[in-house]
Amino acid sequence: MATQTNTKKKFFERISNWFRGMRSELKKVVWPTRKQLTNNSAVVLAVVVSCGVVLWGFDYVASSLVRILISLLS
Repeated sequence: MATQTNTKKKFFERISNWFRGMRSELKKVVWPTRKQLTNNSAVVLAVVVSCGVVLWGFDYVASSLVRILISLLS
């Protein structure tokens, strides 16, 4: 019976230590300012849109080439 109680104590002690560690790590986080967040979001949106345009262009060219090849072979 004593080992089961000891095991439970160790289990809850590990959980407690994990939460203490998590709390101390969250205190170290440096959150971005509103300006930094806005700038970073704008960069992400610009990159996503530009990647989308480039992929659309490749897709359009590739599908056009496939259509031309099919029409030549038919």
